[in-house]
Amino acid sequence: MTKDVIALTKKMPDPLSVLAGLLSGGPDLLAGTEGEGAVVQLCDQQGRPLVSVEAPLLVQVRGEAERLLGAQEPEVPYWWTEARATTGVQEAEELAGTFAARIATLVGGTAWPPQAAWSMAVVKTDGMAVAPAPAAAQPAVDVLTDKVAVVIQDRPVVAMTAWLSDAFRAAANAGLGLQIVTPAGTRLSPAVRGSLPGWPSRWVVQDERDGYYDGLTGAVLQWSNGLFVTVESPEATPEDPRTPVAASFREGIQDTGERQLAISFRTVHPADDRLVLGGAVEAVWREITGEPPAGWGTEEPANLPWLLRQLTDVAHERAPEPTWLVVVGTPERPGLATVRVTRTKGGVEEDVTLAFGYGPGEQIPTDAVVAAAEALATRHDLQSMLVQIRRARRDLSVPARFEGPGVPYAFVLGAEEVREMPGDRARRTPLPEAPRELGPKTRPALYYAFRGDPSDLSGWQDFERLMRHLKGS
Repeated sequence: MTKDVIALTKKMPDPLSVLAGLLSGGPDLLAGTEGEGAVVQLCDQQGRPLVSVEAPLLVQVRGEAERLLGAQEPEVPYWWTEARATTGVQEAEELAGTFAARIATLVGGTAWPPQAAWSMAVVKTDGMAVAPAPAAAQPAVDVLTDKVAVVIQDRPVVAMTAWLSDAFRAAANAGLGLQIVTPAGTRLSPAVRGSLPGWPSRWVVQDERDGYYDGLTGAVLQWSNGLFVTVESPEATPEDPRTPVAASFREGIQDTGERQLAISFRTVHPADDRLVLGGAVEAVWREITGEPPAGWGTEEPANLPWLLRQLTDVAHERAPEPTWLVVVGTPERPGLATVRVTRTKGGVEEDVTLAFGYGPGEQIPTDAVVAAAEALATRHDLQSMLVQIRRARRDLSVPARFEGPGVPYAFVLGAEEVREMPGDRARRTPLPEAPRELGPKTRPALYYAFRGDPSDLSGWQDFERLMRHLKGS
């Protein structure tokens, strides 16, 4: 059974419905709270958590349940109530399913996955024993060692949920890596992929043939000394480790015709009480798709309709701490961005990683890339921008197999960076085409076009030559 069970309901679960759900194990189980009351837990007689229930989230963005769960969702707005069972305890998984089934029945809605929430009967918990959990304060963490926190996720798409976000934060504060373990067939949300720090953090995929492998590199893994590490070949040397690559990672490499337009950029705004954030993301989104983003949130599912003032208020309230946001598009035009807002000596920075998905026969609007860069250079204090085209899934999720890197299509250097470049170095370029000026004539940004195509690596050669030239190498 799955470890996570989710109720999708048109009405907010009221206190009586939640109480009925919490009684799914009978009156003898204890109830407690974590996270300043945001998480309710069912515990055994020793106070060890069996099921943790997150506060209901009002989702006002269409398509999130389909994107993250593959589930049919109610019409927006609807409530998303998530329960997580303690790993390896069958009764705990049954409790989570019964909780979700009761909530969906009493309030009106559905539960995901359907097979987990099939009964509303009281779960027998007599004699049940729960192992002491060193990570009990973090319901998302299943195993905790002195090196890593391990999270087990059995979902179609591992998303940056409130659970997982808390686990990332707790691991970072403790100086630990975070290792996410999933079954074969699970994919990552780009929001999780972009948030995974370096070693020893990694995505660990269970595999019938090789045991475990890294979902991003394909390296075969094994559990050793408190964490998943790469398996070395018997012929390995310090100079040539020869790490085996899982067969499942190499299989299925083919061109399906699906593409992604990937755009990453940074803007640096002067610190001002009148500053409105998110405008740069919206400008690019409108140029590429013809419409604004559908919604945003501080976690997944993205639950709030797109509204710049509300987004700005959240970032302002969290300052001087950084704010991480996820922005999504509609099911008809998949798009996802992660935004990190940081206060620095230079002002307020927005670091954005954005991608749009296109299926076979759908044309990537590369002509709109120049217009998007122009908007950023003219109105949104652009520092730099990189555009790539990738052979990758239209739905933007990250599979546990080789997809290959993107190929650079264009690079933009902001006006301030051009001005600070010695002499006319920014305009003297090793590329076949001269850079194009964007923005005000007196202080233009420069747009460099590459010969980027997913089937041709010349775009990388152009990009590397340009970077060496701009750095004065």
